[in-house]
Amino acid sequence: MRLTFVLCLLAAELVFGQKITWEEGRKLTWDNFKSPVNRKKNPDVAAYTHCGWEFSSIKSSNPKAPVTITIKTIFNEEKSWKDVKKMDDYILLHEQKHFDIAELFVRKFRKAVAEKIRTSGDYNKYFKAIYDGISNDYQDFQMAYDRETRHGINKEKQTEYNNTISEQLDNLKSYQAP
Repeated sequence: MRLTFVLCLLAAELVFGQKITWEEGRKLTWDNFKSPVNRKKNPDVAAYTHCGWEFSSIKSSNPKAPVTITIKTIFNEEKSWKDVKKMDDYILLHEQKHFDIAELFVRKFRKAVAEKIRTSGDYNKYFKAIYDGISNDYQDFQMAYDRETRHGINKEKQTEYNNTISEQLDNLKSYQAP
């Protein structure tokens, strides 16, 4: 019974949970922020971008067999919200950068995987440590971004981050999804 309930929840998420995959040149719009709930009590927070990554792997029980790992950057529309009284293009750019940061760390993730994992044995040995390291660095970066820009209010810091994120994305362009 419990398994059936979990499967139903997963099926509902697939049907109703709209996810956008990061693409070069595709920008978020306010229409992508579909959650009606503002879950932050901080008056500086005008919107929330729910983004990150999804991955899948195809591996074998044979440790010498090749492994295929797919990692993509996603934005979840149903968990992202906006304060309609504070919407403007500048805040939307700040939120876009959260999505771009997710893509940046996916590229770092793909790079680490490409350098370290070729076989199912490598996957079993290295994947969790790579994932945990990238995930911790990603969370730290996202929190520093919001703290230092004061959620986009500090325009000078926001400009610095915009440039840094763009440069780092460009430096890892070879790890962009095909």
